[in-house]
Amino acid sequence: MSTPSPSNSPQDNVKPADYKNVFAARQSYTQHTDPCEHAAKASLSCMDRNDYNRDNCMDYFQAYRDCKKAWLEQRREDRRAGRPTPI
Repeated sequence: MSTPSPSNSPQDNVKPADYKNVFAARQSYTQHTDPCEHAAKASLSCMDRNDYNRDNCMDYFQAYRDCKKAWLEQRREDRRAGRPTPI
């Protein structure tokens, strides 16, 4: 499975991929499988482009945090509704 290339805009990475589809697409998943992988890669790419000056990439870091928050909320909602969740 190929992952999409990181976006140029941090806001493009705020919404997590559907975690069920991300887990189903892998032959095996672990606690390290991350539907926000695209946001993580975008933040690391930003760091590379900016000579590891963290201040220049704060928007990307915030987008990753927002994505993780949305993913965890999605999982909570599924559990509350009685839908099965992987991991």
